[in-house]
Amino acid sequence: MSSLALQGDPHAEHVHCTDDELVVALTDGRTLSVPLTWFPRLANARPEDRAKFELLGDGQGIHWPVLDEDISIRGLLAGKPSFEEAPNRRSRPAG
Repeated sequence: MSSLALQGDPHAEHVHCTDDELVVALTDGRTLSVPLTWFPRLANARPEDRAKFELLGDGQGIHWPVLDEDISIRGLLAGKPSFEEAPNRRSRPAG
């Protein structure tokens, strides 16, 4: 039996925002989708400003210059919302 080991951290290949989610396609084939409420600057931005992003470090992070927002792929994979996140968000159970 063989196993597949990932070489290094996956990076972002494609990014887009819906009205409610940040969606990131990764180089390892996964797609991450997280609520925009995790990132208030994105949640409160106009759709055209959310569309103006840059991939940093070959996709290790995402930067929105107009919004002054930076999100790391490593943080998304760890399930870490922005420290600016709205205080009324309920914690999700682990697992």
